[in-house]
Amino acid sequence: MDAPANHSTAVFERAAILLICLLAAAHVYVFSATFPFYNIMDEQQHFDLVVRYSQADLPRTLVNACDDALPYLAIFGTQEYLWAPEALPGGKVPPPPWTQPMEEVQTRLMAKELLWKKSIINHEASQPPAYYAIAGAWWRLGGALGLHDGVLLYWLRFLNIPMIVLLVCLGWRAARTVFPENNFIAVAVPALIAFLPQKTFYAINNDSLAPLAFGLVFLLLLKFWNAEKLSPGHAAALGLAAAATFLTKTSELPLLAAAGIFFAWKIFNLARSKKLRTSVPSLVILSLCAGLPMGAWMAWCKLNFGDFTGSVLKIQFLRWAHKPFAEWFHHPLFTASGFWFFLKGNLATFWQGEMLWHHQPFASPAVDLAYVLLTLGALAFTLAALLRRPPQFTAPQRAAVGFSFLCVAATFAFFALLSVKYDFQECVYPSRAHPFFVSGRLMLGMLVPFLILFACGLDRLVKNFNTPVKFFALAALLAFMLASEIAIDWPIFPNEYNWFHM
Repeated sequence: MDAPANHSTAVFERAAILLICLLAAAHVYVFSATFPFYNIMDEQQHFDLVVRYSQADLPRTLVNACDDALPYLAIFGTQEYLWAPEALPGGKVPPPPWTQPMEEVQTRLMAKELLWKKSIINHEASQPPAYYAIAGAWWRLGGALGLHDGVLLYWLRFLNIPMIVLLVCLGWRAARTVFPENNFIAVAVPALIAFLPQKTFYAINNDSLAPLAFGLVFLLLLKFWNAEKLSPGHAAALGLAAAATFLTKTSELPLLAAAGIFFAWKIFNLARSKKLRTSVPSLVILSLCAGLPMGAWMAWCKLNFGDFTGSVLKIQFLRWAHKPFAEWFHHPLFTASGFWFFLKGNLATFWQGEMLWHHQPFASPAVDLAYVLLTLGALAFTLAALLRRPPQFTAPQRAAVGFSFLCVAATFAFFALLSVKYDFQECVYPSRAHPFFVSGRLMLGMLVPFLILFACGLDRLVKNFNTPVKFFALAALLAFMLASEIAIDWPIFPNEYNWFHM
């Protein structure tokens, strides 16, 4: 009697994942199309780099916008992210240039192009290349399909649609690997990804690739943890995934450090049980697959930007200064209010993003607080289950949950370190008045392990209820996520600069 039931459950779960993939694609499409260009998360700079990479033009220093990007930057952006209508000339937002006769707007557009060409520096030019190479190929594909102007620009944003679908599938596989017997967690993780109101997934931005790249590292490491040896194919995949993570964004480094600790512990266990010898050739393969791409990019950065990560020129551009070590501990992060500001700000923007509209935060403080409290509660339930005796998890589950907590802790520690080590001087964000990194989008690499911890906490919270009640609670949470996002973003839906008005 068990086999048919198990088969029926598996069929239901796969159908649910397919539906979740479709809903994730629709969710990202609608909101990517709703937001006009260009948001405050350096979307112009990221777009310029995509165009450059589509032409195999890798920057060798901080540069101005390239010629092919200039018309898009001049024509398709709105000023409403940073300015309220009443602050603009005439007290209103001008109509989109593409709706007006060219002779009326040509002079203004040429002036904007000249400004970008001569005065505005792309401070993101030293960013690692993975996202820009993929997006550049996607841009060229759109051109080959005959797309142009604003349609081609939104096509570039719509690259996030296949990426979110892949991320949903990856989240499902990771959750199923950690909790093979728990259908609730296996469905909850991909569902939370699909309905996540994180505005990074609606923009041209290399942060959107980070959870996919490290999520693959996370999944492959879990599979290695449960294996007797490291096979050559597994080693190659893990090495390439680690390299892709490194080549996606510098902020992924703490996650790679956490992965290195977890990997080293597994190697230690193999050596202790005298099973390491058979994995030595695979370790060589892994080292080559990870080390060669990483080393090549570091050499490129050293040669062209002056350091191995390419960050020195950007730090100089932003006019940050290193503080003496003794001054680090004078930072407000080491106070209760400062720590809460740092924790709350990062958790809130991890869920909802950090968009501004009319130069005001485009979020609800009440919804932010709900996400923060729900997150802290869910992670507390998971941590309590991990520490409880007798063990509530199997040995592989304890390892996976511990690794997930290590990923989250390493990420927060990294941005705490960046907050305390720099004097931000005249920089607008972070600033001397608020010297904190509170950009949850920069933490998106930890999304898969974070949501496994979160879903596990939800499961522990409703463990005394039957399965239908658990899924009803999940559906209620997803409905809250979507409804609150629509309510917050509703003022932008009729905006004349978005996809629906082209």
